[in-house]
Amino acid sequence: MTVYEQQKVFLPEENNLRNKKPTAEIEKLLFHLTPFSNNFETKERQTINYMDNEKRKCFLLHKGSVSLYRSVDGMVLNTESAPFIFGMSTQMTDPEYLFIRTHEVSEVSWMPLEVANQVIADNNLWRSLSQMLIYTVTRVYDHCTKISSLSSYDIIRYQLYELMSEPEAIRHSVTIANYVQSRTFVSRSSIMKILAQLKTGGYITTDKGLLLAIHNIPLKY
Repeated sequence: MTVYEQQKVFLPEENNLRNKKPTAEIEKLLFHLTPFSNNFETKERQTINYMDNEKRKCFLLHKGSVSLYRSVDGMVLNTESAPFIFGMSTQMTDPEYLFIRTHEVSEVSWMPLEVANQVIADNNLWRSLSQMLIYTVTRVYDHCTKISSLSSYDIIRYQLYELMSEPEAIRHSVTIANYVQSRTFVSRSSIMKILAQLKTGGYITTDKGLLLAIHNIPLKY
């Protein structure tokens, strides 16, 4: 195995964007929007579309976790756990360009997007909305910068720390290889090769392809 250069772990806890999620502001939005929403019964790995009967929808995630996919190639652009709201940051995009998929049975409700916008305006919730949108844009931007102009190793290293910070429902059901491949352009053969090297070096602990632990993965090798 190639000699590793041991350095400070990338994505330390204090810099993890998930820790900066504006939970209080999102819960405030949910408090005002939920009375106008309709419960949506979900199953594990259920696909949810942004438009139905030519009307855009806004989805409120009360419990569980979901991923945002790009329809054209199935690439995962973002993963979020409750509480969260989907649909507010994609109002200008083609509704068929993206879709949502649950990771487990989740508690979700929906409402017409125009109704959500009106409730936010009526209750002057612009600050709460802006905080959530800033967080959303930052998460997607961070993801994009970490999968472009980097080596395959750098990309996989970043994705391993991302996976480790996911809820147990995701870590216990999605293999490392599938997680990385669904979010990057790295080939499966390269993913498997680097994962095997990291496992041999004792930098990750896995079981049947699932990630159990990370042990200070070096920055370079």
